[in-house]
Amino acid sequence: SSNSSSNCSFLLFALMAVLSLTSLVRGGVCLPPRFGINKPFNLLHKNMNTMFHTTSRSLAAVASPLVTPDDNKGPSISTSEEEVSSVLTDLFGRKHSYLRLSLTERCNLRCTYCMPEDGVPLTPKDHLLSKDEFVALTKVFAKNGVTKIRLTGGEPLLFPQLTELVSEISAIPTIESIGITSNGLVLSRKLQELKDAGLTKVNISLDTFHEHKFNLISRRKGLDRVLKAIDDAEQMGFFPKVNVVITKGVNDDELLDFIEFTKDREVDVRFIEFMPFDGNRWNMEKFISYRDMLDMIQTKYAITKLDDDENSTSKAYWVPGHKGKIGFITSMTQNFCSSCNRLRMTADGNLKVCLFGPTEVNLKDVIREGASVDELEAVIEESVKNKKKQHAGMFNIAKQNNRPMTTIGG
Repeated sequence: SSNSSSNCSFLLFALMAVLSLTSLVRGGVCLPPRFGINKPFNLLHKNMNTMFHTTSRSLAAVASPLVTPDDNKGPSISTSEEEVSSVLTDLFGRKHSYLRLSLTERCNLRCTYCMPEDGVPLTPKDHLLSKDEFVALTKVFAKNGVTKIRLTGGEPLLFPQLTELVSEISAIPTIESIGITSNGLVLSRKLQELKDAGLTKVNISLDTFHEHKFNLISRRKGLDRVLKAIDDAEQMGFFPKVNVVITKGVNDDELLDFIEFTKDREVDVRFIEFMPFDGNRWNMEKFISYRDMLDMIQTKYAITKLDDDENSTSKAYWVPGHKGKIGFITSMTQNFCSSCNRLRMTADGNLKVCLFGPTEVNLKDVIREGASVDELEAVIEESVKNKKKQHAGMFNIAKQNNRPMTTIGG
């Protein structure tokens, strides 16, 4: 009818006006929109986008409702969008939408806070997940609500089929983001290729600007290549995150240098509290807290607190006038367990529901034994439901047995 047509036209006009207003308000702020100053407008814009993205994902799912794997690629699953099940919701109501895949235990550095000097015993190749198994498992998690993937290691650039893996994961209709965490040594060689395949986010580890100190921390050379990788990622529009593990007496004297690094670069420098893992010789003499870092920075810079993204692990700040921003990952002194939405899959196929928890569930054997999707989901759900309310605290974590960080996935 004419009235219905008029109402539809009015609603469409109103929707376009709201989106335009959102863009204007965001555009009038000195900060880039990604900084989150105008949170109500950002949320509105995100919700509007979700409406359109959901429609396009549903259409894609109808066009290809079933993924039929070849032999040894895992169970056949439907990728059609449906109401998200409770498989990835724990007993505290936390919904897990973020899956971190550790692709390899191998690394071309030997960072002191990550692993012993002689490295770690490596799992035999046939006991590691293949590319097809990573994809099959990712589809099951995506079916149950995972929208964000991060590829880690070891060093994920050492995974031989990395580009193919990124391409296949990006083809899963409900996956919205694929990130990688790299030490940067060989990242520049493959960054454009990975972006073309569907990579959307880049994290690069850098703990010092001094070559001799870099060699001591990583027990290898390559600072110039890491800095180039950061520059290349910025130029390609990634707004890279730079991960800095702060250790007292090692690199805490460079805190202000890292703040200055954000002045003319669109980067997000994130200071990480030193965390205890097997073989990294953690102790309180090396530990420096988020609050102490903040106090040191404020001796020179007036910094502004920014809105933190939902489920963010980082407390975000900004120095007025700087292109980049900074953040603090406060796992030890101010944990973020209550909003945790992350799960981890190790290279040998074990599901870890908590970075600091020793409990693991072997999914590799489950899929290699030919389990159905329902059976696999039951194993995953039981593991998620057993996730604790929070980690045990840094002193207890330091006493318990866990993997070295390189075999968990950074």
